Amino acid sequence: MSYFPMFIELKGRRCLVVGGGEIALHKVNVLRDFGAQLTVVSQDILPEIKQMEFVECREKKFHLSDLNGQQLVVAATDDKEENHRIAQVCKERNLPVNAVDQREDCSFIFPSYLKKGEVVAAFSSGGQSPLVTQYLKTQMVPIMTDLLAKLAERLGDVREVVQAVCPVEERKIVYQEMLSLGLEKGSVPSDEEIMQIIEKKAQMQK
Repeated sequence: MSYFPMFIELKGRRCLVVGGGEIALHKVNVLRDFGAQLTVVSQDILPEIKQMEFVECREKKFHLSDLNGQQLVVAATDDKEENHRIAQVCKERNLPVNAVDQREDCSFIFPSYLKKGEVVAAFSSGGQSPLVTQYLKTQMVPIMTDLLAKLAERLGDVREVVQAVCPVEERKIVYQEMLSLGLEKGSVPSDEEIMQIIEKKAQMQK
């Protein structure tokens, strides 16, 4: 079964990770990368997790009350039955849940991803082959550069100006010219260069 590639905002959202070992550590790092407000519940939690800022650690056995107020859950214990139980309760409560390495218990999966600034590329094989997703990720590394992230941010900054000046059918062309210029230069176009592109297109419409 293919998974729908939906990107969601996690910044400030309450996310629960049940488990405190190496697998839980990996999931915590991923969720922190996207600004989630994390709670970790386990009787044994790695020091690396406990030392993290802005991560609430509850060193105890998981209880259903730990789900209260959470918006996303990861079951990452070393007990498959416990992960299954957590997943079932989450599904009953319509909580997105990932039970690590238990595809049938997951309502969402973690893709392999690359992140540069606000630009994110994610890859999934539907949980069938991590090797394939890792290959795709490796192929994208030369393309996903810091420059690309800066260019995306710059294009976002001038979006209102482009929308105000250029007709709908010309906007994509304007953005393409800005992106191409930045990639050719190897740097973000200056304000002057950007305005020249915008004004050129605006003049052509008169």
